[in-house]
Amino acid sequence: MTGVSEQASGARRAIGYAVFAVAAALAVVGVTNSMPTYGVFPRLGPYPAIILRPLFLGAAVFLVLASHPFTESIARRRPDLKWLGLAIDIGLLALTWYVLWVYYTVQIEAQTLGFGEIGLFHFWISLLAAGVFIVLSWKVWGAPLSIVGVIALVYFYTGEHWPWIFETARVDLADTSEDLWFNQGDGILGTIMGIIIFTVFPFIMLGTMLERTGGGRSLIKLAVHVTREFRGGPAHAAILASGLFGTMSGGAVTNVVATGVITIPMIKQRGFSPSFAGGVEATASSAGQIMPPIMGAAAIVMADLTGISYLTIIIAALVPALAYYVSLFTSVVFEARRLGVEVGGEDLDRPDLRVDRQDYINLVMVVIPIGVVVAALLHGLSAAGAGMTAFFSIVPLSFFNPEVRRRPLIVVEALAQAGLTFGRLLMAIAVVGIVVAVLGATGLPQDFVTLIDDVSGGSLFVTLAVTGIAALMLGMGMPTLPAYLTIVLILGPAIQNLGLTVLAAHLFVLYYAVASSITPPVAVAAYAAASIAEAPPIRTAMMALRVGLVKFAVPFIFAYYPVLLLVPIVFPEGESFAWTDFLSVLFRLLLFIYLVSSAVIAFDQRRLPVWETALRLALAVAAMATLPAIHWPATLAALALIAWHQLAFGRRNERISG
Repeated sequence: MTGVSEQASGARRAIGYAVFAVAAALAVVGVTNSMPTYGVFPRLGPYPAIILRPLFLGAAVFLVLASHPFTESIARRRPDLKWLGLAIDIGLLALTWYVLWVYYTVQIEAQTLGFGEIGLFHFWISLLAAGVFIVLSWKVWGAPLSIVGVIALVYFYTGEHWPWIFETARVDLADTSEDLWFNQGDGILGTIMGIIIFTVFPFIMLGTMLERTGGGRSLIKLAVHVTREFRGGPAHAAILASGLFGTMSGGAVTNVVATGVITIPMIKQRGFSPSFAGGVEATASSAGQIMPPIMGAAAIVMADLTGISYLTIIIAALVPALAYYVSLFTSVVFEARRLGVEVGGEDLDRPDLRVDRQDYINLVMVVIPIGVVVAALLHGLSAAGAGMTAFFSIVPLSFFNPEVRRRPLIVVEALAQAGLTFGRLLMAIAVVGIVVAVLGATGLPQDFVTLIDDVSGGSLFVTLAVTGIAALMLGMGMPTLPAYLTIVLILGPAIQNLGLTVLAAHLFVLYYAVASSITPPVAVAAYAAASIAEAPPIRTAMMALRVGLVKFAVPFIFAYYPVLLLVPIVFPEGESFAWTDFLSVLFRLLLFIYLVSSAVIAFDQRRLPVWETALRLALAVAAMATLPAIHWPATLAALALIAWHQLAFGRRNERISG
């Protein structure tokens, strides 16, 4: 029976992959021949190019239902109701293709005749489309994002009865169909869907190829090899591998699974607790999405939303990302000291982790595509063009791996996995499109600007704190990209209103969207790591939060010190980059990292008493204050405290060990 089930599942996936391959081929044509904007493309061969978005979305739904069928989930619980699951799958697929066909015909009419009559029929079609994608997103991603979509829809149609700033004017049901479905601006198939289809897809294929063709595995082995002389050993390897791999893969949970299955058992064998092993992997994996040059495709979406070049964004993100990874390395050092973990260990001599010549060859699959992305951007190509160029480079490079030469089907399987990943993402983006449509039609973000201004009294710190908390709450349980989009569209205008530049505001929100994946109670990355580490999920999430505490502080620091972002566009009018300011802030940031990392572990050369832990945290905050009269005395006091601690307890430890 199991064999039959597996064959059926394999057949469904094969059909889904075939259908999606057609859409992918059209995407390549569309990307390489499209205009710079995401409006209506003129022609795609004999067909109007407006067919691309519904074709992609229809293929994605087919693929998602093939790989996550209701038939299977219902049959597991109630075998006698398997027919009901099959009916749901067929019904959802038929409804999807029907509403997409209506969308296509309306768009064709709009191009040829101007907009025709929009009536109550179109309202029901738009509501049906929204319902279908809310159900599919719930099936693939769980409840949180879909609940946000449901609340947005309810608010859209009942806003006139809501109190306070949430009250809206009465809506015309027919007109709402244009907001939700029949447009290419703010709706489900609007600008954001266009960005994901035409720009993000090449980078998803790039990351999947890296993972499946040997480059990802070699990255992990090389990370273990480079960090073998560190006391933290595999914990440092997990951080390094997750940063390098995560920037390409773009998914916190994907990154945890890809690197954690190797690094987490090794971290535990070295003597670290299971919850610490899972926490380190979770927080390092989630941070891959803020690590240039790829940043898990978030930078690509940010570039399209803000109109700022992709190259500018990855330069701006570099120093904060490196600072965060330095904090993770530092936290592991203090935890290793606390546990008495020494350099070396049998875990590093495993045959499957020994670096050989082939691993260095496989590294070409990582270095060259990243170099191609950067070079393409420097030569004026769009982000989509850079991604496609890099993808076309990694396909032939993958054949340097003898495993791929022996079994070329690996390349096809990698593309199939990319299609599945992409299809799942589109289900979430469709719900984000609902939220965007409602926000645009009701003007709620502008009301939030007024509200936050009133609550904060014009204080940037209070506004950032409110935005950060809201971002963590809205982002819980969501994939990072949809979380970032939802949050920045609601709260982005509020922080820009207080003088923060567009890029700094978007990076601030992105950091907190990423942080939501390790924030209890719905810490998806930490829960994934906990399952591998065989540790309690909440304890693992709390450890990830503790180790990754600097992630929550870095956005505040670059908001007040835009010099850390390097690029001119982040400076308020009349200000510019100065090396003295940059070095000053960088030095104090490194001191801040040292103080906070040692305080959260409560260990340096010895276990820190409560008073010293509290003092380190206080001095860390004071050292990053914007007033020189505060931060310089605090910096000197912190240096004196560290020097005293090293002299008093470092020498004693040397005498004891000697």
